Amino acid sequence: MTAILRAARICALLLPVALLAGPLPAQEPVQSSPTVERPASLQGEGEVPWLYEGSNVPVDREWKFGVLDNGLRYAVRRNGVPPGQVSIRIRMDVGSLHERESERGYAHLLEHLLFRESKYIAAGEAIATWQRLGAGFGNDTNAMTTPTGTVYQLDLPEARGKLEQAFRLLSGMVRDPVLTPANVAAEVPIVLAERRENGGARRRVSDARRETFFAGQRLAERSTIGTEETLKAATAEALKDFHGRWYRPEKTVIAIAGDAPPEELARLIERHFGDWKGRGDAGVEPAFGDPVAPEGAQGTPPVGETTVLVEPDLPRTFTYAILRPWRAVEDTIAYNEGLLLDGLALQLINRRLEKRARAGGSFLYAQVEQEDISRSSDTTLVSFAPLTQDWQAALSDVRGVIADALQSPPTQEEIDREVAEFDVGFKAQVDEAPVAPGGRLADNLISAVDIRETTAAPATVLEIFRQMQSRITPQAILERTQALFKGDVIRSIYLTPATGEADAQRLAQAMREDVEPDASARLAAASVSFEDQPAIGTPGQVVSSRPIGSSLPFLDEIEIVELGNGVRAQLWPNDAEPGRVAVKVRFGSGYRGFTEDTAPYAHLGEIALIGSGLGELGQEEIDRIRT
Repeated sequence: MTAILRAARICALLLPVALLAGPLPAQEPVQSSPTVERPASLQGEGEVPWLYEGSNVPVDREWKFGVLDNGLRYAVRRNGVPPGQVSIRIRMDVGSLHERESERGYAHLLEHLLFRESKYIAAGEAIATWQRLGAGFGNDTNAMTTPTGTVYQLDLPEARGKLEQAFRLLSGMVRDPVLTPANVAAEVPIVLAERRENGGARRRVSDARRETFFAGQRLAERSTIGTEETLKAATAEALKDFHGRWYRPEKTVIAIAGDAPPEELARLIERHFGDWKGRGDAGVEPAFGDPVAPEGAQGTPPVGETTVLVEPDLPRTFTYAILRPWRAVEDTIAYNEGLLLDGLALQLINRRLEKRARAGGSFLYAQVEQEDISRSSDTTLVSFAPLTQDWQAALSDVRGVIADALQSPPTQEEIDREVAEFDVGFKAQVDEAPVAPGGRLADNLISAVDIRETTAAPATVLEIFRQMQSRITPQAILERTQALFKGDVIRSIYLTPATGEADAQRLAQAMREDVEPDASARLAAASVSFEDQPAIGTPGQVVSSRPIGSSLPFLDEIEIVELGNGVRAQLWPNDAEPGRVAVKVRFGSGYRGFTEDTAPYAHLGEIALIGSGLGELGQEEIDRIRT
């Protein structure tokens, strides 16, 4: 249930509330077209929608689901944010993990070729064609290739009257791209240039992480960009074969959310994709492999591959991964309750790590998270930044905090704090649901398909969370914590700017060493409230007040107020985020306050000046009072 995962991760990472205005308020949808006959492919009320097969998670009834006779699956829903727009996502179940050795990079190259020329779009005319429909190339029209899939994205503004043509163009791209030697010869250099531009230190780090953490698995050697050798050797015939195996109706999912009747959207899918038939034999998904420890590996979990990467321009970062085999799950309520317990367990550790860093730990930051990565592993990741070259001390400090969480259950007071924060996050999603943009909703459904799970309405997520409160106990959190740090193998990578600071053997030895549990970072039971703080003081005198004077929609509601002491404020009554008040304070003169001699400190100051408290309240108390 992707909504639960998303919200839990937002809470766990303690992301701040946006200080700028959020989404525009919900608006009345554009007048609908006359009622259309119900498409035959739409699944009825008595049927289990294809996304929810094997699940008891309540169906999000805002979505209407359907399956064409050729196996293509789709989901459509009405959404008026922004008004007039229709967001279309087409997901092909093919990514870099599906490529043969000689086809590395083909999934991404084919994505490029679909935009070069297709049945209804002449060579080199894609940008102009979509612009004539009001869709900017790159912003409204785009695509993305991952290890497990390829997604084509269209956000069509003022879509009324354009949908028929948009579906015609998209169907031609997906079903009938023009894969000629000339087009391949023209596109390969562009992909190779992209490969070069995205190279350098960042890609070396990304490649090293992938090759280390997924050693022995297909993912280790399947970057989406491919290799120079396979790309240069690509032929039109080979790409036609790849397209025929993987671009097929039974491997396609379409998600649409927009300002149009769902029945009309379903009818368009039927009209433009209903007669599509695959060419040749369908591709068979290869085995992605499981994480396996090297023979003779020692430790609990067994310590596997380790890598030290020297990059002079990048800061120190240490990451280790505890890997377990990924398996498809039955996305039930009980399963999602387990995910929520995992989220709470990880959040408790993250808060303790944050406290340990503030209290003089040997690391700048540390974070733990769980992620199912590319259907290749169920992974617990631990990342931290050593303050100095003494990475061993930082590793010991971080592992000590985690060891304590594995040994003893948290207090009920700690749990209650995190439960309250999760509840606030889930409630905010319910409040903001009416203004959720259609593009985000379509993306969320496609993400659910990718990880083989369902999606749920925000109100359902909140209800499930509140109904499981009695099962959120210290012992339950302890058991979920212990499960999160068990695995088949543990692998690590250390990124450092200094040569000779570490080597793979020393990393492996450090990971095998026992550590003493560190209970010093446990949060003391202490309540902090606004009522205990000094009074704010006498209100200032308003000397002037005027509207901002903008002719733009909604901005004309902003009021500019000036106080007698010179403070100026812009006030905007905006219900886009119900129940929230966002405040942003600016003071001083910004970059204008720096001279040529002091200019370097502008950037350094932003890095060095981190939240550390206010007055008699430390940062821990500040966090406590706001959560």
